[in-house]
Amino acid sequence: MTQRMPAECKKPATPQILAALALHAAITAVTWRDIRRRSADQVRGSKNLWRAASALNTIGSAAYFTIGRKRSRSG
Repeated sequence: MTQRMPAECKKPATPQILAALALHAAITAVTWRDIRRRSADQVRGSKNLWRAASALNTIGSAAYFTIGRKRSRSG
């Protein structure tokens, strides 16, 4: 016997998925631009590690902006 899915499960969530992907791509692009513009001594850890973390998920980009960037000490 084949089990049928409810009608609301058959409808794809394409607009929501596309919006989430576009948002992730934009945030990742901003993150990569910031990583590219900073020197290695202004970034905690490896720049390539932060690029990989930001590409995997949006939390990686948030972590970079909160943890990965060294604050400038202005006097």
